[in-house]
Amino acid sequence: MPSMQALTSAIRSMIQISESELTSFLSLCFTRKYEPKAFLSQQGEISQEIFFINNGITRSTIIDHTGEEHTIHFSLEHQFIADYTSFMLQAPANNNIQAIEETEVVVLPRQAIEWGYANLQQRDKMGRLIAEYYFIYFDNRLKNQYVFTPAQRYENISKVFPNIHNRVPQHMIASYLGISPVHLSRLKKEFR
Repeated sequence: MPSMQALTSAIRSMIQISESELTSFLSLCFTRKYEPKAFLSQQGEISQEIFFINNGITRSTIIDHTGEEHTIHFSLEHQFIADYTSFMLQAPANNNIQAIEETEVVVLPRQAIEWGYANLQQRDKMGRLIAEYYFIYFDNRLKNQYVFTPAQRYENISKVFPNIHNRVPQHMIASYLGISPVHLSRLKKEFR
């Protein structure tokens, strides 16, 4: 299962798992490919899947009250992504998850997650570690929007998302930074 190798490594880095547990868990998962601009999940739908990115990059977006789209997150290779609130509460999603480039994911359907919580010996640890990662990321993201200047946020984006400038259209990066594409162009000139 070469397409499950990265997920297997990610799981083993978080918890101790037996071969039989791993085999049973992975038997419930499968791979899926998305073309650029395709949606992994959409606003208004109830999320039934968690994704692990093998190759590619996605962005999470929200639509504000005026209908304007805002990029709130990028996800790169070897990261988990989902609308976790929708998945956990079984409520309609507030955001979209969209492939930016050709993207291959391992799909962890609700059935796999529920099997894991019922059968894995270290189930609580794995869930907790993923939740902690996203809590810390989004807590820092929220604070950074208020603490750092746009120039500082621009300078830091490559640390959080390596090679982002070569993979993502500039208007999406500007949206993520909370600035206009024109302002982003000015910042790029300053940092050259």
